Amino acid sequence: MIQEMTATGRRKTSVAAIRMRPGTGKIDVNGRAFESYFPLALQRAAILAPFSKVGLEGHYDLIIRVKGGGIEGQVIAARLGITRALVQEDETKRGTLKAEGFLTRDPRRRERKKYGRAGARKRFQFSKR
Repeated sequence: MIQEMTATGRRKTSVAAIRMRPGTGKIDVNGRAFESYFPLALQRAAILAPFSKVGLEGHYDLIIRVKGGGIEGQVIAARLGITRALVQEDETKRGTLKAEGFLTRDPRRRERKKYGRAGARKRFQFSKR
C-alpha cells in the first residue's frame, strides 16, 4: 500500500498542489524536471528546505503542480505545500517546521491602484504653473 499525502500551498496569486509519496527523491514540476522548471539553486534549496530541516532529503517522490504568479511566488507556495504534506504525514514535525516559519502563509498581496493616482500610492506629477 502506497500512502500518498496531498497538500496545497499559496502565495500572492500562485497556487501549488503537492502530491508526496515515499520514494527516492524524484521531483516532477508541471510535467518537467525539477532542475529545468526552477533553474536557480537558491529556489530549489528554498523548496526543499522543509525536508532538510527534518532530515528527510530523498525520502519522498514529489509531483508538484503550480500555476499563477511569478517564479518566486511559486517557490514559496510549493514550500508551504510540502511543509503541510510533511505535517499531515507526521504531526510531531509541526513544532520544528513552525519555528522555522514554513507553516505561515504570507498574507501580503499587491495593493490596488486608486483613482486619481498613478499607482496604488504614487501621485501624478505636481505642476505649480
